[in-house]
Amino acid sequence: MLPEQGLVTELGVNLLGNDPWYNLRQVEVTVAHFPDYLWFDPMTEFPTGNVIHWGPIFVQIISLLAIVTGAATRPEIMYVAAWVPPLMGMAMVPPLLYAVGERIADWKCGLFAALFGAVVSGQYFYRSLFGFVDHHIAETLFGTLFCLCYILALMEIRKNPVSFSDLDSLKRPALFALAAGVAFYLGLAVMPTMILFAMIVAIFTVFQFVRDSWKKQNSDGLFLVNTGVFLCAIAGLFVIGFNSEGFSMARYSPGQAIAYLLLIIGTAILWSLQRVLRDRPWQYYPAVIVGAIAAAYIVLSVVAPEFSRMLLGNLFAFFGQSATVMTIQEARPWEAANAWSSYGFGLILMFGGFAALIWDFIRKERAEHLFVLVWSVIILFSTMQHVRYEYYVAVNIVLLAAYFMYRTLSAAQGRLLEMTGIEGDKATEDAPLPAEKVKKGKRQPPKKDVKETKQGALSSVVIIPFAVGVIFSLLFISSSVATDFDIGRSMAYGGMQPDWHSSLEWFGENSPDTGVDYYGIYDKETFTYPPESYGVMSWWDYGHYITFVSKRIPNANPFQHGVAGPNGAAAFFLQENEADADTIMDNVGTRYIITDIEMDTGKFWAMATWYDPDVGGVPHI
Repeated sequence: MLPEQGLVTELGVNLLGNDPWYNLRQVEVTVAHFPDYLWFDPMTEFPTGNVIHWGPIFVQIISLLAIVTGAATRPEIMYVAAWVPPLMGMAMVPPLLYAVGERIADWKCGLFAALFGAVVSGQYFYRSLFGFVDHHIAETLFGTLFCLCYILALMEIRKNPVSFSDLDSLKRPALFALAAGVAFYLGLAVMPTMILFAMIVAIFTVFQFVRDSWKKQNSDGLFLVNTGVFLCAIAGLFVIGFNSEGFSMARYSPGQAIAYLLLIIGTAILWSLQRVLRDRPWQYYPAVIVGAIAAAYIVLSVVAPEFSRMLLGNLFAFFGQSATVMTIQEARPWEAANAWSSYGFGLILMFGGFAALIWDFIRKERAEHLFVLVWSVIILFSTMQHVRYEYYVAVNIVLLAAYFMYRTLSAAQGRLLEMTGIEGDKATEDAPLPAEKVKKGKRQPPKKDVKETKQGALSSVVIIPFAVGVIFSLLFISSSVATDFDIGRSMAYGGMQPDWHSSLEWFGENSPDTGVDYYGIYDKETFTYPPESYGVMSWWDYGHYITFVSKRIPNANPFQHGVAGPNGAAAFFLQENEADADTIMDNVGTRYIITDIEMDTGKFWAMATWYDPDVGGVPHI
């Protein structure tokens, strides 16, 4: 809530970033047509319009709150919307982070997780600020909710083993699987990138089946849970709807449904192989899995090369970089300096938590520990590739740091109680009196036990990791709080520049109407622009400003649509011949051009890179 005072004006809320302005545009339309959602928007990316590739639930939550609270005007709706990210951030701390920590350990781990989660900084904090009306915090919220539900399902099948020969054993685990499936659907209805959590489950499933095969244990429960979860995901996709053709994993496409179906089939294959090879040495099982994966990829490359390339392309889209992607701030790699600036000593605690959790998994072999390890490794790797996932990894840093503190506290707890005198007094009361020598009538002084002395020294050593953890925790908390206040205060005036806002208001009042109803919901297949429609050329950073403030149609937007290609914004602004620039304007129906000094200075390298990724800005500077 720190930025509220500087962001709230009589005109509404000066939202942070670019995308929140577009989310508010969606909210305004959804409030007018609740619960309908704007899947196709002709008010951006002229002359084609823009298909929306994220889900409706974040916008619908805000719209419902606006309707319930009676917010009707633009300033009122903006104020209600600005509250949603911090409220979602608050929902993460006591219920979710405590619950996950308590489930993987005990109440002490839950308290540490809630404490660290309440102050953790970085992109997680920034994207849960008042005024940052974007779906990132909702992704984190529902992704964590899914992981909690999946952990609960794993614990259920461990405590109450499932056997397909006993139908009664299926009932409770099926309910837990259903709950995890609903949580997955909620995350999927925020963003299709929820498929990243399906990848986490898939990798965990392979490791868990190998472990179960090694220990000769039944895996019926995991088969049941995965089937229930991803049948819900497939059903959820049909509820959301497919708005993209092909097999893109970053879109609501048939490819996502196929991916979830393949995960179910893959689990069934692992389960069947386990039964077939159960009388063989356990090493046969992982060897067959590796061979089957290699053979499947070879066959797929020969039989369906396009599908094979699509799979590799989707992996690269998730984890790779390109020259144009590097111009997008949230798609750049996570640099070590930025990581330390965001989380500092929390990173050291995280690695301690990794070590403690690995050790406990080896000792206790609990499936939920393995799942948290896989979850954390995948999210950490994703963040290293694309900094946008930093608001995901904050959860894993918090949980692993909490687990390290729980583990070291548990090891040192006995010695700490003894040092406070709690255990010492009890020991004194219960100890028998030393033997007395009848001869001379004197009490014999007790002899020191060498073994007890060594054990006492060792028990003192266990305090050291906990003491170090306390010091690092205090440094983590204090630096996080200081960073949080710095971010909050700096963002108090970090919204749209006043010059942009006043200029776009003037432009909206003094330019011809586009003929497109700003509050209308349109179907892509039937929509055509009226003859009076036109585009406004600017760099993609400013597209949502133009849509929301001026209610005019930009040619390019922050989805990086309308930027590349011979008629894109990059080509237009890099033209050295006026006639060629006029041709581009004619091709995309541009009537007005809006520029600022940043396009000639700080943003020029990005424009040049989009125009020609191979040479960038070198020829022009």
